[in-house]
Amino acid sequence: MIRTRLIPLALLGVLAAGPAVAGEETCRFEGGTLVVPAVVAGIAGDYILDTGTAQSVLHETRAQSAGFAETELTGDVRLAGMTATARPLKVADLDVRTWNLPTPVAGVIGADLLKGWVLDVSYAPCRVRLWEPGQAAAFRGRTLELAWDLGRPTALATASDDAHEIAGRFVIATGANAPVRLADDLAQAPSAATPDELYPQGVWFARLASVTFAGASGRDVAAGLMKPDGAVVGVLGAEVLAHFRLRFDFPAGRLIVTSIR
Repeated sequence: MIRTRLIPLALLGVLAAGPAVAGEETCRFEGGTLVVPAVVAGIAGDYILDTGTAQSVLHETRAQSAGFAETELTGDVRLAGMTATARPLKVADLDVRTWNLPTPVAGVIGADLLKGWVLDVSYAPCRVRLWEPGQAAAFRGRTLELAWDLGRPTALATASDDAHEIAGRFVIATGANAPVRLADDLAQAPSAATPDELYPQGVWFARLASVTFAGASGRDVAAGLMKPDGAVVGVLGAEVLAHFRLRFDFPAGRLIVTSIR
C-alpha cells in the first residue's frame, strides 16, 4: 500500500489494426493503474495500459519465462479485439511500476501501440474500447488539443498550491499510479524529510491544493515529483483521470473529456 504523507508542495514558478472497426475489453482499476488483458508477442496476461509510456514493454520475468532472452524484440499485439502486427517491444524490469499491484502484470502497453487507433477509456465501470480511425461512435465532451512530447500524448492542465500556479502541458498517462507528478525544476516539497521518496521509485506523496483539467478542478490532490522530462511540466495519472471518461482520438490530434463526478 502506498503511504501518503501530508507534505505541502510548493511551486517554484509559472509556465504559461485488424479488420474489425471496433473492439471492447473489460479492465481493472487497481493500485492506481489501469490494467487490461492482452496478448503481446504471444504472452497472454494482464498489462498496464498507459498512454504516458512512449514504448511498450514486456516484463523481463515474463519474457524470459516465455523463452525470450533479448532486450528488444518484435511481436504482434492483440487488445480489445484489435491486432497490431510486428510491433517493436522493449524487455525490462518493471518491479518499480508493479510492486503495489495485487496481481502480477506481463508488461505495459504504451502510446506507440495505441496511437493508430481511437481509444476510449472509462474507469468506472472499467472499460477500454478501440476504434479504427474514422469509425468511432459519437462521444460528447470537452475537446482539448492533443500534442506529443517524446512519444507521449499531452494536454493542458493547471496545478496550484494556492500561492503559485503552474499551467502547461502534462503527459496524460492512463496507467501512471501517481495522481500528479510535477517537474522538480518547477516544484518542491520543502518540508519532506526524505525528498527522494516523492519520485517514481519512492512511496510517499505530497499534497497539492488544486489541479484543474478539462474545466474541472479537484482539491487536496496527492502529488509526487519527477525529473524534468521533455517539454512537459508534469504528468496527470490515473487517479485524476478516473474522474472522467476520455476519448484519445490520436489520428485527429484531440482528446475529448467528459466529467463523471
